[in-house]
Amino acid sequence: VCRRLGMSDEEITEYLAGPPYLPFQWMGCLDGWGGPLSQHWIDRHEELQKRILARQRELDMTPVLQGFTGHVPAAITQKYPDAAVHTVHWVEWETSLLDPLNARFEQIARLWHEEQFKRFGTDHLYAADTFIEMVPPKGDLPYLSNLSRAIYHGMVQSDEQAVWVLQGWAFMNQRRFWTQPRLQAFLNAIPDERMLLLDLFCESTPMWSQTDAFFGKPWLWGNVQTFGGIVRLGGALNENNRGLISARHDPNGGHLIGLGFVNEALDYNPVTYDLMFQMAWENVPLDPDKWIDEYAHYRYGQPHPDVRRAWRILQNTVFNSPNHGDSIIERVPTLNYADAGAPYSNARLAQAWCDLAQASDQLGQVDTYRFDLVNVARQVLVNYAAQLHSDIVAAHKAKNVQGFRKSSEQFLELIRELDELLATRQEFLLGCWLEDAKRWGTNDDERNVLQWNARRVLTLWGQGPQIDDYARKLWSGMLTGYYLKRWEWYLDEVGESLAKGEPFDEGAFGLKLRQWMVKWSDGQETYPTQPSGDCVAMARRLWKKYQEAFRPNASSLTMGKPATCSHALPGYPAHLANDGQSNSTNSYWATDVLQHPGDAWWQVDLLEPTTVGQVVVVG
Repeated sequence: VCRRLGMSDEEITEYLAGPPYLPFQWMGCLDGWGGPLSQHWIDRHEELQKRILARQRELDMTPVLQGFTGHVPAAITQKYPDAAVHTVHWVEWETSLLDPLNARFEQIARLWHEEQFKRFGTDHLYAADTFIEMVPPKGDLPYLSNLSRAIYHGMVQSDEQAVWVLQGWAFMNQRRFWTQPRLQAFLNAIPDERMLLLDLFCESTPMWSQTDAFFGKPWLWGNVQTFGGIVRLGGALNENNRGLISARHDPNGGHLIGLGFVNEALDYNPVTYDLMFQMAWENVPLDPDKWIDEYAHYRYGQPHPDVRRAWRILQNTVFNSPNHGDSIIERVPTLNYADAGAPYSNARLAQAWCDLAQASDQLGQVDTYRFDLVNVARQVLVNYAAQLHSDIVAAHKAKNVQGFRKSSEQFLELIRELDELLATRQEFLLGCWLEDAKRWGTNDDERNVLQWNARRVLTLWGQGPQIDDYARKLWSGMLTGYYLKRWEWYLDEVGESLAKGEPFDEGAFGLKLRQWMVKWSDGQETYPTQPSGDCVAMARRLWKKYQEAFRPNASSLTMGKPATCSHALPGYPAHLANDGQSNSTNSYWATDVLQHPGDAWWQVDLLEPTTVGQVVVVG
């Protein structure tokens, strides 16, 4: 299309983004970042796209192709001075948006669909997200109606059966702009049967209940299981079990026609996919205990009492919590950070690690078991790192030089051991990610560009620091090659300042560290692509070493026990009222008595008959 508009190859090359950033370019967020794309890469991916589409259609799937959104190269104004272009800002980038009411919009949309149809055919569904995390140029109602109508006309002029597939993310992300009247003006300009809304974040922030179910448009109940493809145990099993069914039977649920996962990557929690997709065939919520028992059975091919106990714990800890958040290990090093802790008891999760490890004699050669054992052990140790970081902070505040050094070394040693644990599984190897990117290049220059993209998206993402570590990965290689190096350098310099009794210059260190981070992102050193060591033996060895850290205090009966409460505020769940959950006064249970009047209550399950000698309540 750009060539038909008279643009040179150089102008096109400057426009196209690198491979991991292309989804964001489709949504008009950025241009050119991570380029250039070689012609060989483009040709091979055109071929791949054709194979994907053929396979989808063979399976009776209906592919969604791209619609024209108005996002154009900046060079368009040089070729066509009459083109009305708006400058759009997203994070640290600026892009050009051709006003949909400009005559050039219709012309380019027609070219777009002609070229796309020649290559890929059509199934009449077109994704177009002109303002995914931005706002339209104007907010008056007639303009928004005309805007929506123009984007849709760009599709239907070439395909009379066109259906606009629109993400509802913009309405959540820019809620101040998208008032009910504006949203209604934008959506009602399109016939109901010609638009399909994706309500992406229903397990956390559903928009259908805040928008009159999108004013009659067909919509899908969606789940964002992961942002950035982070490596973290988590998933809202309970909400996925209830939420879709509840919306389906809600008289105000509108035209709900299906469900979907909207992931920025496939993640490390396969149980969430199994439950979510099963719900398409269910009319009532499932019995969660029965379902998780059956899941553990078929995941490993045989029942086991220790595994059953482990999965019941997982169900009530990590899988009763959305898969969002980060770990202290992946954060840019600082002592000025109070970790609120995991939204569940890590001591309880550690018991699941123990139970899984005890099943190794019977299940030790089952691959799914080996993966899960490593994954659970990894999450427990990552959570424990937050406690070690708190010890570092406490020693620094007390000006305890020896305590600071001891806690720092424990923290750094844990990172090294995590790397060794993850090195036992191919799913957690940085080297696989880098080599997979490089294989698309035909020469050193192409491979260098592709590797730069693969490294940069995991670290600075952009220029930084606005979205540093957005797509962070707890992988072997990333831990010792990147995160550990940052922490070693930082803790060494902070410790030296502490020993000298001098203040530490956080800002000056941050400038030096950023230079190193850029250098690593530009680097070309290689990392292993094959696992090393035995994962079961490693997980058992680490449990033996760290198990005392998770053993409940006999006088603190609620440590590690499951808790429930009356309407917890987001971020302040019931377990934060349990004994010994955090050293931080920023972590506590809070209940929403304004929205849910009545007595506030907290309940803990001690799991067995217990004599309680004393109860202490701190408020």
